[in-house]
Amino acid sequence: MIDFKNVYKSYGVQDLLVDASFRINKNEHVGIVGPNGAGKSTIFAIITGEAHADRGDVVIPGNMRMAYLRQNLRDFDKNLSLLDYTSDAIPELKKISDDIHSLEKELALNSAIPDKQQKLQRLGVLQSSFEALGAYRLRNEAEKALSGLGFSENTFSMPLTSFSGGWQMRANLARILISNPDILLLDEPSNYLDIPAVEWLYRFLRSYEGTLLLISHDRYLLKTLTGITIEVNSGKTTRYPGDYDYYARERTNRIAQLQAAKENQDKKKEQLQRSIERFRAKSSKASQVQSWIKTVEKMEEINLPDKLNYSGQIRIPPAPHCGHEIIRLENASFSYDGNKWIFRNLDLRVEKKQKIGIVGYNGRGKTTLLRALAGRLPLSEGARALGHKVIIGYQAQDFGEIFSPGQTVFEIVKKAAPADRPSQAVRTLLGSFGFSGESVDKQCSVLSGGEKIRLAFAAIFINPPNFLILDEPTTHLDISALETLQEAIRNYDGSVCIVSHDIEFIRNSADTIIALEDSGIKKYQGGYDYYREKTGSIEKNTTFAPSAVNADNSKARRKERAAGRQQLIKIKRAAEKELADIERGIEKFETEKKKIVDIFSSAQENIDFASLNKESAELEKNIAEATAKWEEVAEKLTEINAEYDKIHED
Repeated sequence: MIDFKNVYKSYGVQDLLVDASFRINKNEHVGIVGPNGAGKSTIFAIITGEAHADRGDVVIPGNMRMAYLRQNLRDFDKNLSLLDYTSDAIPELKKISDDIHSLEKELALNSAIPDKQQKLQRLGVLQSSFEALGAYRLRNEAEKALSGLGFSENTFSMPLTSFSGGWQMRANLARILISNPDILLLDEPSNYLDIPAVEWLYRFLRSYEGTLLLISHDRYLLKTLTGITIEVNSGKTTRYPGDYDYYARERTNRIAQLQAAKENQDKKKEQLQRSIERFRAKSSKASQVQSWIKTVEKMEEINLPDKLNYSGQIRIPPAPHCGHEIIRLENASFSYDGNKWIFRNLDLRVEKKQKIGIVGYNGRGKTTLLRALAGRLPLSEGARALGHKVIIGYQAQDFGEIFSPGQTVFEIVKKAAPADRPSQAVRTLLGSFGFSGESVDKQCSVLSGGEKIRLAFAAIFINPPNFLILDEPTTHLDISALETLQEAIRNYDGSVCIVSHDIEFIRNSADTIIALEDSGIKKYQGGYDYYREKTGSIEKNTTFAPSAVNADNSKARRKERAAGRQQLIKIKRAAEKELADIERGIEKFETEKKKIVDIFSSAQENIDFASLNKESAELEKNIAEATAKWEEVAEKLTEINAEYDKIHED
């Protein structure tokens, strides 16, 4: 499918790829991992032809359709609405559509053209290609994808230019996904997504049957979607036959083996070098010395890959003592303009040592809620009560709220420290967060993403808090830095409230989930997996299950189960009838469409091609919509049957 053979690529004096080789087979789902700047995106650019290798070959079958999600959005028609932009997903369709209209016009104007039969056949081929590429399904698929990625239906007709850059990137992702290519290349697709959108993306890609190449720092996607991992490191590529967890284990073993081999080689080389120096001047040993020199020269250098493990550290100081209740919001409401409420009549209580993850689509008020908890935004209505001896440490999304680019690491933390805190105490704390020696004099403007988050934490913990509020702390972190931060928070003995789009980070850091939904705020006293399980069962129970009854009343339970069974039977029969009705409708549409195809294939005179093609397009649209509805009802029926079986087992 894709053969990457002995590829070299340099930019200026930097060698990004040096004799890089790998093969990707048809329909494999592959994760591309490696340090930032290692050349992962360059590999994508070479595969798609946007960049060219200095040396080496890239072999891809010519008939493969390819779609590529970049980390930035390219120019687009500024007049397009959100839905029109997303639906325009397959470039070939425009040319085919233009050719169809041209042929229809020619045939309608001149019914006696000499090569009419050939043109009719050509028209049939074009229409078949038009349908095969999914022209009639694209608008329906675009609506589904946009909804899944967090757009509301009332925004579909809005100009794409009216959305922020992050939401435009979501639209571009939807556009690429529905194009259904043979090869799909995604470069950091979750960068602008929130957790519900990442979950939708996971479900979509899980059913994608083509070849997937995924560059991502999102361990959830790498673990659940890929079966092959290719590491890009030190200009080389290494293929691992497993997902991210397999790769991480095998890489550790491989590095250990290489390290041992290198130590043995270095030891042997050092021994030989000592012998050479010792006996070089002795003529009786000249032959032996030459042999030793040749042995050293023939030794192939064992090079270790660049470190992926995060060299920085985060050692969070213990949380000061405080009361059991950390903070309480009662009937809390907030609005920026007095008209549109970000949240309304919210009740929330955080307890000692509780670690909360806040999830929900962007725009639902996650950051606003954190700022209200931190006391950075006064509530419009309601009350906020801070617990006994509670000290808040707040990390904003925008690091500008904490420090300025021109300041050094030491200056930033010293400024945040109490006036009587000695400079040496500041340096000691900085050491706990991986800053020592000359690194404390680095300016903020030259710090990496990982260094910035460590600096933010150092500035917070110079006055140790017992309630940590973190807004997207994982942004710009690579996987190893993210795992280090995750471990530090997990070991922290204070309370934490986190907003993050990284599912694995939330899963490994939070013991309670707060979901901001259309209906309001819901709290789940369990981790992320518990939240997913409960939201799934809540959806089923809302639609199909009998209402709750007193657990101690077995007679009432039996009666309720019986009522539930009867209700499920009614719902089941209704769904089965609806499914049958849809199937009959699809058959009717397909019969009508076949009649039109037969007319196109006939030698009849005076055929109104434009009218028939319009009718065919309408039928194809009806078939696509009915098929989508059939899939929806069929899935619903599967859930009903499962619920029905469960009640019978009980």
